[in-house]
Amino acid sequence: MQIFVISHKSPDLDSSIAAISYAYLKNQIDNDNEYIPACAGKLNKETEYVLKKFNLDKPRILSNIANKNVILVDHNESSQIQDGWKQTNIIEVIDHHKINFELDSPIQFETRDWGSTCSIIQSKFKEHNIEIPKNTSRAMLAAILVDTVITKSPTCTKIDKEIINELAKVNKINWKKFGLEIFKVRSSVSKYSAVDIIKNDFKDFNFGGNKFGIGQIETVDLSELKPREEELINEMKKIKKEQNYHSIILFLTDIINEGSRFLVVSDNNGKIENALEKKLENNKVYLKGVMSRKKQVVPMLMKAF
Repeated sequence: MQIFVISHKSPDLDSSIAAISYAYLKNQIDNDNEYIPACAGKLNKETEYVLKKFNLDKPRILSNIANKNVILVDHNESSQIQDGWKQTNIIEVIDHHKINFELDSPIQFETRDWGSTCSIIQSKFKEHNIEIPKNTSRAMLAAILVDTVITKSPTCTKIDKEIINELAKVNKINWKKFGLEIFKVRSSVSKYSAVDIIKNDFKDFNFGGNKFGIGQIETVDLSELKPREEELINEMKKIKKEQNYHSIILFLTDIINEGSRFLVVSDNNGKIENALEKKLENNKVYLKGVMSRKKQVVPMLMKAF
């Protein structure tokens, strides 16, 4: 039986490398099935960079997963699962986000409050005493560094740091320099179209019956995108209208100074302001210390809506 190990929509580095590494692991421990890494959309810039740097094959891109057998990695919310999921056979989930999942039949579901899905998968390699291929190991290190913002994110745990040190030692990599290398690639989006910047790392959510889209750009220099903020807001308004969103939020995270500038278009600015605990000025606001969509922004919005 073919089983696709698949990322969420708008796949990021962690979900893409999780698909590759978990498919490899499953193929080592299960001889009865064939596990194939897949992504639910176009790969982003840093994923392309990491795959090329470490000579790894790209996951298969699936535009629809109806009538397929799948394992979901790095997601479990229905809004983030690829199209056709209601007609597919979901057999397993491995994730590190909040649980918002419902299925008619019991499945294997594993979630841990760690900074990266690749951290969980690395621990499973150790659990099964299976060696990670060198280039996959390096790509997993890159994914963990991105998801934990080089250990600066509030989502980063002691276990993530131990795994980062372990993978860096095995691969003889200075993880701080390597992390900055990846983030320089990740943040070099100033020449992208406005829609590509917004959608680069973008996830859909449902808060109180309202459709939200939340995008994030992590950069080493916020000033790079400042001249394009009005263009981005206008494009967000267009996407909001065309795709029937209640709100679209794009937050630009400064990983050096550890804070984020929010661009917001919403049907209810008042509730957004209550959630962020700060007034918007021309659809914008800066929040010191806010760096994580998963652990900070989403909980704020869930509480407000």
